[in-house]
Amino acid sequence: MERLRILVLFGGCSSEHEVSLQSAHGVLTHMDPERYCPIPVGITREGAWYVYTGPLDAIPGGRWQREAACVPCTLRLDRGNQALVLLDGSGREVAFDLAFPVLHGRNGEDGTVQGALELAGVPLVGCGTLSSALCMDKDRAHKLAALAGVRVPRSRLFPEDCAFEELRTAAETLGWPLFVKPVRAGSSFGVSRVEEPAQLAPAVEVGAVDEVELSRGFFNYTEKYTLQTSAIHCPARIAPQKAAEIRETAKVLYRALGCRGFARVDLFLTPWGEIVFNEVNTIPGFTPHSRYPAMMRAAGIPFRELVSRLIQLGAEL
Repeated sequence: MERLRILVLFGGCSSEHEVSLQSAHGVLTHMDPERYCPIPVGITREGAWYVYTGPLDAIPGGRWQREAACVPCTLRLDRGNQALVLLDGSGREVAFDLAFPVLHGRNGEDGTVQGALELAGVPLVGCGTLSSALCMDKDRAHKLAALAGVRVPRSRLFPEDCAFEELRTAAETLGWPLFVKPVRAGSSFGVSRVEEPAQLAPAVEVGAVDEVELSRGFFNYTEKYTLQTSAIHCPARIAPQKAAEIRETAKVLYRALGCRGFARVDLFLTPWGEIVFNEVNTIPGFTPHSRYPAMMRAAGIPFRELVSRLIQLGAEL
């Protein structure tokens, strides 16, 4: 059987560049070599694309860029020609069958790369342009979730040049404590817990069902990828009826936001048993600490089989 050639994109112009390197390593090392031929393409922080043919273990720490096995390239955009054009003066092309973006945050998870791939007629693993853009924008995602009948947290959206007094007035109305988060960022990047008015200004400047248990603080960027003071329980320590209700709510949100292929839906469960929407990650992490592969494993789908299923879904869509 001829192997499918899978273009795996990693890195990117994003604050979550390092997480993408770890996720890509997870995907590449769990791809079935008898069924798939991976074509890793690293994107630098500056936006340069390179076909990478070196050791996979050089990817997580960022050493891949220093390897000699990097050839500059770009995506061929004319439809019907799924290929990379090498920019080494050779004029050669590298053909592929399917793209698997393993990019987190801006310029990768927000519909930008998906738009380029769809423009070129490239089948891709995961959500498309529209759902990726909607899920990255927390304000618009919450509005659509509310229209779908799912409860969302009380919040206010402000432009960067908003007067501080307006922020303070809104914060007083919402009540303390509250959380400040960039409207278009992932991996808990830039999130701050604000417990009193004095903490507001610095926070604004910084700009299966599972369960996250915190011993203190909140689930920020560092905590998400180190689990220093928190624990993940999968399955969650809740009644089966409530877990089923959460799964149904996740399906409603998944469909309302136009997701396809795969995504991770994050919800809050209040002490009173109310389900509240948080966000949807259209390209969840594939790192050793990532919740998505662990949730799939708890559902009976090991990592290698998960990667194969996602690729097959991308090929069918």
